[in-house]
Order: sequence, then structure tokens, then C-alpha cells
Amino acid sequence: MFDSPAAPRFGYDGNSNAMIDIVSPALPDGTPPIDDDARWQRVLMRDRASDGLFVTCVRTTGIYCRPSCAARHPGRANVEFRPTPAEAEAAGFRACLRCRPDAVARDEAAVAEAIALIGAAEKPPTLDRLAATTGYSPAHFQRVFKRAVGLSPAAYARAMRRTRAGEALTREDSVAQAIYAAGFSAPSRFYAAHEGRLGMAPSAWVAGGAGAEIHWAMIGTSLGRMLVAATAKGVCRLSFDEDEAALRRRFPHATLIEGSAKFADLFDRVVAAVETPGDGRAIPLDVRGTAFQEAVWQALQRIPPGETRSYADIAAAIGRPKAVRAAGSANGANNVAILIPCHRVIRGDGTLGGYAYGLDRKRILLDRERDGVSDQRGGDQRAAGSLGGAQE
Repeated sequence: MFDSPAAPRFGYDGNSNAMIDIVSPALPDGTPPIDDDARWQRVLMRDRASDGLFVTCVRTTGIYCRPSCAARHPGRANVEFRPTPAEAEAAGFRACLRCRPDAVARDEAAVAEAIALIGAAEKPPTLDRLAATTGYSPAHFQRVFKRAVGLSPAAYARAMRRTRAGEALTREDSVAQAIYAAGFSAPSRFYAAHEGRLGMAPSAWVAGGAGAEIHWAMIGTSLGRMLVAATAKGVCRLSFDEDEAALRRRFPHATLIEGSAKFADLFDRVVAAVETPGDGRAIPLDVRGTAFQEAVWQALQRIPPGETRSYADIAAAIGRPKAVRAAGSANGANNVAILIPCHRVIRGDGTLGGYAYGLDRKRILLDRERDGVSDQRGGDQRAAGSLGGAQE
């Protein structure tokens, strides 16, 4: 049997792989909470990810609802917002019988109980067992769990075992020992669970990349000296102000090879992405993180060039609106600068916030992207004007 996580709630911490509590809305230092205008926009969108963050109180009816309530929207002038159902009821409002906002606390408690059961079980419990334990029907509990966590109970259990496996691979003497320590019944199940995932082979995790070949180069750019490293699968490190010694500390038992003709084209594409930042998703990557980290990194890659997002935006985009602090940690754990564009995340108040490689570089990257988008739009407008003239 496994020990239950110390604080088994709703997700993984971006840096430590530990379970975190993402029920309580924790914001990064200096990030202001969302204002009423933003809350109203979420109500208009019937944003399920905002359920539990606040309730909508309608003065004319005396009823309060979830943000996602399917009932017809009231007039904005008749609406006020309260942080919790308890505060809404204390102000004299009663719960909507359609969306049952007063059940949010019960839902959270049920999901927390299910996560504890999954964490303590040697074999993942079935959906029927989880539903019976928490007092829900299986179909309804599946929806409740996925809305809170972003994954189904079965997918969450698989992600937890993958995370345990990653930790065990750095701790055990062999891959086989790590597989069984993580709770997999056979090696075939472990490799099936990792099929198609980004990252080095599981064996390469043992002792800091033993058996992996990493090709690297130091390249001069307009942003300064850049370290880029890649395996046969793709880029595994892109950073500034680092050298071979830093790379060796990250992969102490990998075979490091400086320069290589067969990697020249890949490195040229990386330099082009740095000098003309835009959409670098076509460049293959070889990165690995927790399920939560990888969800954040994928969300970062979906931010269009020339635009920015806040930590709260990223958390909401992956279906974990209360995991704002963890989203910030996952953003900082990014190993591949620019290609996974963590520089596009700023504070909620519009200031730049931090950046591992300095605010000057972050400012330059954002300015280049905005300028590039403006130039492209101007070119499109000129082209459209030329076509219009030709048609006349």
C-alpha cells in the first residue's frame, strides 16, 4: 500500500511533483484577484472552471448561482458577487435550485476523498467504488471530478503513477525496481503508460541521464550567448548565461557531445526562432515533467505570438483555475526557453513579473513579437488593398 500524499487535494506542484491543494485560491505575490468585470465575463461564458471561485447574487430574485448556471442571465445592474455560498447566504440570498451552488463544498470534499483513496490504493480504485464511497452516481462523480481536477479519476490515477515512476527512477538502482516501486504490476504496463509521451527513455532517468546522448552547442545571439542541447528526439535544453558545466550538472551521467553536423540544421532553426520569435512549435522537443507541468507548458505554446497571459489565465486554460501559484511554479520549471514561451506570461496587473534570464531579455522578446505581428498585419492589409484595386 502507498502512503497517502501529505496534502491530498487537487493537483501536482510544478517543481517538486508533490501533491498540492488547489482548492484555496492562492495567487502569486503581487497578482491581484479578478475584478467584478472579469467575473461578469465568466458568467456570460458560463465558465465551469470558475465554479467555486465566486457566486453570482441576483438582487431582484434573492437567488445566488454558480458562474456556469444554465439559467437565463440577469441584468448586470442587478448582480453582485460573493466569494462563497456562506457569505451569499449571510447576505440574505438563497441557493439556486437549478445549479445548486451550495453543493460546491460537498463536491470539493468528495474529490479530496477520492484523491486520498487513489493515493492510498495499491491498484487504482474503480469509478464505481469512488462514487459509492463519496455518495454520488458514477456518471455524476466522473463529471464532478473532471471539472475540479481536469482529468477523469482513471487518468488522474495514471498520471499519479507516472509521477511516482519518475521519482522512483531517480531513487532506485534499476528501471525494474522503479517500475514496481511506482505501483505498476508489470514492465509492459509501465511502458504502455509512457508511450507517446515527450521525454528521454525511462532508463535515461536513472542517475541523471545515463545512456542518453546529448548534443550541445554554445551559440552567439542578439540576446547573448545561448546554450542549446538536444537528443535524437528534440531540444532538451535552451538557456542563456549557462555553459557545459551547467548542462553536465543537469545530466551528470549523460554522454555530452559538443557540436555535430547532423544537429546543425536543428540548431539553426532554434537560432532563427530566437532571433525572430514567433511560433516555434514545429521544432521538436525532448522534455519531461509532471502531468501538471506538461499541461502548463502546452498552454504556453498555445499563446499566440504578440500576446501575453497572466498566471491566472494559464491556470484557467488548463482547467485548474485555483492552481495559480502552481502554474507559476510550472512556468518557472520550463527547461526550454522561447520554444516553450514562458516569457509570454506576465503579472495580472500588466507588469512583466520575473524571468529566469533577466527582464531585459523578456522585454526584447515581447517587443519583437508585437512588432512582428504588427508588420504582418500591415502587410496583409496592403495585400488586401491591392487585391481590391485589381478587382475594380
